[in-house]
Amino acid sequence: MKVMSKDTTFSSFSVNLRDKIVLFERPVVMGILNISHDSFYDGGRYSDADAIVRRARSLVEDGADIIDVGAASTRPGAMLPKAEDEAAALSGAIDLIRAALPDTPLSVDTSRSLPARCAVEHGADIINDISGGLFDPEIFSTVATLQVPYVLSHNRSLPDTMMQQTSYDDLTGEVVRFLSERLAQLYSLGVKDVWIDPGFGFAKTTGQNFELLAHLDELAQLFREPLLVGFSRKSMIYRTLGCTPDDALNGTTVLNTAALLHGARILRVHDPREAREAVSLIGQLDTAKTCD
Repeated sequence: MKVMSKDTTFSSFSVNLRDKIVLFERPVVMGILNISHDSFYDGGRYSDADAIVRRARSLVEDGADIIDVGAASTRPGAMLPKAEDEAAALSGAIDLIRAALPDTPLSVDTSRSLPARCAVEHGADIINDISGGLFDPEIFSTVATLQVPYVLSHNRSLPDTMMQQTSYDDLTGEVVRFLSERLAQLYSLGVKDVWIDPGFGFAKTTGQNFELLAHLDELAQLFREPLLVGFSRKSMIYRTLGCTPDDALNGTTVLNTAALLHGARILRVHDPREAREAVSLIGQLDTAKTCD
């Protein structure tokens, strides 16, 4: 694994990927590769071997530091596939990408133990679980056994019912409590590397997503773990702007920029080039401040 070169003055962080310490000295761009047929934006585009490899290469060429591979749509209203089918799809995709890009860190977007275990056996490095451990009671112990980094997200329910679970007395406080309790469980099991995802779009209305973004700096101060955000082309953008996911790239970049200014250290995106540009430009702003 390569060590990322320093091109901004953002605070650095490290992660253990297969017994190699990788240091990130600027915010990380995680490129999305959906191989499912019903993802809200690019479902069905990358379903054959050639398309998967082309997409993976394109993500890296455009600046992705990590590729996040998903075989199960988790958009609100979606139904999860059988775990066996998800595991088979992920394993096949990881084999293809690992052969084409042997040094690129690979994450898998899964919330269940069988797909997670199979993906790591085939070469995945990170488990990105949008459920916060809710969908599969064995996922935490599986991650502990595998000893891989884990993305812990806030959520409340399965995709088909999550938008019925948007009532909060104190949104930010409840998100912090959920993440803190789950984080303690992970550490008690021996999980070493955890990244925190506030769960934008999961069991939250558009207004609640923006409220959470407005308080992102509080999460950055409360958690020592790096913060990951995933706004890319989501409904909080296209519904607010009155457009479609296809037209939501500019809005995505705006929110990624806001997140960087409020403590985000990983951007999960469909469009790594624009995210990388946001990182570079905010880094220059950060550098200018230190020169005053």
